[in-house]
Amino acid sequence: MNRITIAQLEAIVKRINTVTHNPTIPWTKDTSGKLTANVGNYHIYQAYGAVGLHQMANEGGGVYQVIALRSKRELSQCLHAYLNGIEVGKQTNTATK
Repeated sequence: MNRITIAQLEAIVKRINTVTHNPTIPWTKDTSGKLTANVGNYHIYQAYGAVGLHQMANEGGGVYQVIALRSKRELSQCLHAYLNGIEVGKQTNTATK
């Protein structure tokens, strides 16, 4: 069994952001140096040796907890399932139009 890395998780999250047409980076710095959260961005968060998935909710940096903290392997499985669900939903939406 191979070890799951943060880089692998971030690659899946980048794909989720791309498929959902959301920004791929959580924060943008303007010319004055002020940071603004990119609303809609999905990103990995870490705490207590575990990882989860957040989505930016507002420009101030508020987030939705999409997937709660768990091991990297469990999060990888959840991210793949989440991405598959998005893609199936898009196919279903296209087929019904």
